[in-house]
Amino acid sequence: MAEKVLVTGGAGFIGSHCVVELIEAGFQPVVVDNFSNAVRGEGDVPESILRIQKLLGTSIEFHELDLLDRPGLEKLFKEHAFSAVMHFAGLKAVGESVEQPLRYYRVNLSASMNLIEVMQAHRVRNLVFSSSATVYGDPQHLPIDEEHPVGGCTNPYGKTKYFIEEMIKDHCEAEKDWNAVLLRYFNPIGAHPSGVIGEDPQGIPNNLMPYVAQVAIGRRQFLSVFGNDYDTLDGTGVRDYIHVVDLAKGHITALKKLREDCGCKVRLKHIFLPMCAHSRYLLAALAFVCRCVRVCRFTTSEQEGATPCSRW
Repeated sequence: MAEKVLVTGGAGFIGSHCVVELIEAGFQPVVVDNFSNAVRGEGDVPESILRIQKLLGTSIEFHELDLLDRPGLEKLFKEHAFSAVMHFAGLKAVGESVEQPLRYYRVNLSASMNLIEVMQAHRVRNLVFSSSATVYGDPQHLPIDEEHPVGGCTNPYGKTKYFIEEMIKDHCEAEKDWNAVLLRYFNPIGAHPSGVIGEDPQGIPNNLMPYVAQVAIGRRQFLSVFGNDYDTLDGTGVRDYIHVVDLAKGHITALKKLREDCGCKVRLKHIFLPMCAHSRYLLAALAFVCRCVRVCRFTTSEQEGATPCSRW
């Protein structure tokens, strides 16, 4: 019988791609999501899950559940014998976290605490946590590796990821039979090669690629590029990206690592190599792609009340 794996936030961008990889690797995912950043489809099932079911010709068990709902979480664990948990659920917008820090601390930390405590009560001791490279803060050296100091986070979102990591590490230290892999990474982009699922955030995108895509199709008028004095070829910033399918496969690798009674491990992007197409892009180059697809209206910064170096 296939191992059951609970996937929190499994209707979201990264979570849904991991659901595909779990099924293809022979696991049985059980998905929970509260629709905070997912499209509700037919029968109150997320559109992403409906599309995966059609793509793979299989059924996926889904529960609409917020991890802050402790009784609902307890009920779910009583009904299933999970071998492991993949934890994606949480608020994730850096700018929004600066504007609403208490909401981020309440949702991300309390939800994770509930999850870990319920796992402990039901003797589920294997966890893959989708963390973030934001835990490193401003780089002290490049390239960043797992030994780079953490905790100097520059926003509440990053702090919640760091606090959850510390929570998991401390729990693994106290409970020697626990295993956890904490995955830190930058900027996932792309979509499943079928084109059936991808990134289509609700509201204004917080990530660059969906914003570029929305400008290209005319949903938004322009893309602002901030900064023109970086030490790069054209003066605009450089960002690291990893393809979401490579990222999802990395999560499966981490899940299999738990079988080795690995204790608590931290991994940056290296766990995804050599499988990943990890890339670096100049921001203006991405903007140019957008411009090639669709000629966008150029507006001055004074008109919009902002100070970008250019708009495409």
